[in-house]
Amino acid sequence: MELRQLQYFAAVADEGGFSRAAERLGVVQSAVSQQVRRLERELGVALFDRSTRHVHLSAAGERLLPEARAVLAAADRIRRVAADVASGDEGLLRLGTVQGPGDRTYRLLDALRRTAPRLRVRLRRLPLTERLAAVRSGELDAALVRAVPRAPGLELLPVWRDPLYVALPADHPAAARSDGGPEPASGPAPASAPPLRLEQVADLPLRLAPREHNPPFHDLVTGALRAVGAEPLLGPPFTTLQETLTGLAEQSADSPSWTVFYEVTGLPPVPRVAVRRLAAPELTTSLAALPGPPGPPLRHLLQALRA
Repeated sequence: MELRQLQYFAAVADEGGFSRAAERLGVVQSAVSQQVRRLERELGVALFDRSTRHVHLSAAGERLLPEARAVLAAADRIRRVAADVASGDEGLLRLGTVQGPGDRTYRLLDALRRTAPRLRVRLRRLPLTERLAAVRSGELDAALVRAVPRAPGLELLPVWRDPLYVALPADHPAAARSDGGPEPASGPAPASAPPLRLEQVADLPLRLAPREHNPPFHDLVTGALRAVGAEPLLGPPFTTLQETLTGLAEQSADSPSWTVFYEVTGLPPVPRVAVRRLAAPELTTSLAALPGPPGPPLRHLLQALRA
């Protein structure tokens, strides 16, 4: 059974004859007659009662015509969906995401919903090396990555920049506000607090995670310290943000240290710890994708990022 045979069957039923059906279909009458007879042989029933002057649906034809129309309508839906997928309006975007606050990601997904409302998005949160490997293998269409300057075999498109924050003892001179008042407990710095420079804390031990845990971020911070003429002085390792801030609060006055992190929403106050925005460096987030022309889902992602 072929879709063409069902199409010819429905056309003959609509037009009431083989010649008019052939005209509508733009084929010769013999082709219509031949295909309808093949369909009848396939089904084992006569679809039409034929005479020299009239063609009418048989009882079997009356029963089968709605089924034929349903098959043709389903085939038409498949074509429309395929066209939507080809244009990117429907399909699946597999995107690797970064750890941490999701404000940027949520805004990106909102923009995607506006530009491609029928595009499905599947987010995956993986460690950095696994995220990049999944893009290279085609398991992911693209991935967001932080502080990555290069990724062999992939293209990196910078998409946004975010400030970094320093947490340090509240009684350290670098924690003072421009109005001379003390810095509050941990949380966003007030508007009166100018961005802190690395030189102001470079003489203190830095609580930083071991390089193997996050090489790009480790290299970003230590490279920025060396750029201002300071050799990184590493203190106790960074574990989780909350544990590290608690460690800063509990340290003795004669052994202060500091840490650096990217913005975290809902950070609870920690007594005796001040948080200041860092003037430089900033944290660059990039989109990693395979080289070459992007497919429809990735094109919509790029449009949403531009928006």
